[in-house]
Amino acid sequence: MAKRASRQAATAKVRALFPDQGGWNPLDGGPSDEQRRDTSYVRNVRPMGENQKTLMEAMDGRNMVVALGPAGTGKTYLAIAKAVEAFQAGKVGKIMLSRPAVEAGESLGYLPGDLHEKLAPYLRPLYDALSDRLGGKQLKALLADGSIEIAPVAFMRGRTLNNAFIVIDEAQNCTYGQIKMLLTRLGWHSTMVLTGDPDQSDLLPGLSGLADIAGRLDALDDIAVVRLTDRDIVRHPLVASMLTVL
Repeated sequence: MAKRASRQAATAKVRALFPDQGGWNPLDGGPSDEQRRDTSYVRNVRPMGENQKTLMEAMDGRNMVVALGPAGTGKTYLAIAKAVEAFQAGKVGKIMLSRPAVEAGESLGYLPGDLHEKLAPYLRPLYDALSDRLGGKQLKALLADGSIEIAPVAFMRGRTLNNAFIVIDEAQNCTYGQIKMLLTRLGWHSTMVLTGDPDQSDLLPGLSGLADIAGRLDALDDIAVVRLTDRDIVRHPLVASMLTVL
């Protein structure tokens, strides 16, 4: 059994994130949970592998970055961390986050509430990542004054986003036409990062435009297309253990 476990660990495609590896983790430091949440954005986020390092360097040096890879590779988290970093350093005046409002394999029916309440479940992952980096109080303040805006893809048409850090999340659930529209939203002094996994689209077969767009943009020197793999997945030790046998 020990030999089998050792073999599984050696061939596992998911690496466990242990607290003793250093750098920031969701449970480190701080005299209280509230203080930790409200100061977590000052902690450094460091890459856990070469592909993550390449992605972070691309976001520092390019105005357009496409990050492809499976869930758990840190695409969205690293993009939002870089957006917060740029905003805090005064490099941009606004953070713009967007993702398509597409149900992931189950029907939610008609949700109650106004427009923002109906869209909240689709945009929740972006709020979670922002809250992790900024803390609840600062996030609320920045949302209230418009410094951070979170909107579904359908609300992006016709806009030009200047002096902004733009993150388009779950781009595999966008059609070719939608992604083309989103790319043309890029304005002066702005950075745009598209993240997604072409193999995990919730659209009907053949409708997702992410893989096609990434292939076309790969030929342009001024645009970085970074491909993360299942070797870049970093999860809690229990998740890493389970995925070796599931």
